[in-house]
Amino acid sequence: MSLDYVERRITEALKASKGNTTKARQTLIKWCQDDLKLLHGLTKAHLNGIVAYNVDRVASGRSDKSKKKPAPAKPQVKATGKEKFGMEILKAVVNSGSVFGMEAGAAPRKKGQASQQHIDAIKKLASKTKPKK
Repeated sequence: MSLDYVERRITEALKASKGNTTKARQTLIKWCQDDLKLLHGLTKAHLNGIVAYNVDRVASGRSDKSKKKPAPAKPQVKATGKEKFGMEILKAVVNSGSVFGMEAGAAPRKKGQASQQHIDAIKKLASKTKPKK
């Protein structure tokens, strides 16, 4: 099987579609259904990736078969004292909705006035720096 055959068939599809690449693609797809040599030539370079993707898809449970099966029911376990305490902590963390710096009960800081000591320090720094010439 040669690359020449694939390129020749692509050229034929382009001529048949009068240069329209979309129609040429559709024609090639139709031809691939009957011409396994063409299909293999087009997919040869990508076969490793196609196979790897599909194996991972099925292995991870994302296949169409796994979507049709109902998930097994999880057994209900009654929480004892320790597990109940742990679950309460987890629920509190999940439902807290607090954002760093905006915890419940913390009032936002208001912009205050700078102290005189702060103003004096800035003026002192500004007077010591000389502009470059």
